[in-house]
Amino acid sequence: QVQLVESGGGMVQTGGSLRLSCAASERTFGGYAMGWFRQAPGKEREFVATIRWISGTTYYADSVKDRFTISRDNAKNTVFLQMNSLKPEDTAVYYCATGAPGLGYNAYEYPYWGQGTQVTVSS
Repeated sequence: QVQLVESGGGMVQTGGSLRLSCAASERTFGGYAMGWFRQAPGKEREFVATIRWISGTTYYADSVKDRFTISRDNAKNTVFLQMNSLKPEDTAVYYCATGAPGLGYNAYEYPYWGQGTQVTVSS
């Protein structure tokens, strides 16, 4: 059973930055992507970004493109999400997930999830 441990959430003012980390207990066999999703109160979980373990190819939601950067450290089975120019609408619980065999845009592709970390952006 793969375990994911997230860290780095917190509270920041508009325009500020945070860096989230997600450490996986092991590389998921056959999994191609690791991703970040977020869920705000009363809303559905939405895609934020994904990265492929082998190629490093990244994909972003339009709402975070040019502000967020996903990266990985393969040796440590860790993925990062650098979030800059944060806005109040970025406030949500952020979840990392792994094991997606496809592109990783959809939550249902991922069998393994972290517990989530709260990000709050004040105006």
